[in-house]
Amino acid sequence: MTQAAVDQPLWGFLGSNLLDLVFAPSHQPDPRLTQDADLLRQFNFVPGLKELLMLRQVHALEHATVWVLSGQAESQLTPRAIAPDNELLGGMSTDRGFYLYGQVDSVALRRAVQVALRRLTTGEWHLAVHPRCGTNLSVGMLLTAGLAVGAAIVLPRGPIEQFMGLGAAAAIAAHLTPDFGSLAQQYVTTAIPFNLAIDGISISQDASGRSVHFVQVSWKEG
Repeated sequence: MTQAAVDQPLWGFLGSNLLDLVFAPSHQPDPRLTQDADLLRQFNFVPGLKELLMLRQVHALEHATVWVLSGQAESQLTPRAIAPDNELLGGMSTDRGFYLYGQVDSVALRRAVQVALRRLTTGEWHLAVHPRCGTNLSVGMLLTAGLAVGAAIVLPRGPIEQFMGLGAAAAIAAHLTPDFGSLAQQYVTTAIPFNLAIDGISISQDASGRSVHFVQVSWKEG
């Protein structure tokens, strides 16, 4: 233990290490290769379960593909890391695959998808989390609403106090959203795509005439 750690108050030392434990991707529980396949076999009578499991895996593959195309897959990104991102790329996941919006070469996309799938399934699980995911927006809205309601209940009813409480709620929610959004992605909205096989990539156009790639996948047993 370093001298700085010795001089630090015990509660501060424990608190900082607990935060590292929660948010560091190296402490993410190891996903089992067959966990989704086992779940589907046991509860195959549940309507929509397979589609839900596929959607979570496709969501992770979408994020990892964007990271690879952005040139960030080589670095060990963490939810707290600040790294450049290709904001011209965006995606939308479905239970059959994902759409990729933005200027990208089809050959480069095909390679990026394969690289993303391989890296995700061989341990680079941090690539499943992306700061521009819509999950973060949803988490931010929920945090803001919850904190605003709490402030409205606790604070005096005067307009100034209520307005200050709303501002404080928005500021606190904005500070917490990146970390809580990353946790929501990690444990709720994504899963390691152990059961996905890439079937092909097609190109179409959206309503504005821009090219859109669709990466089609299928389910395979783990």
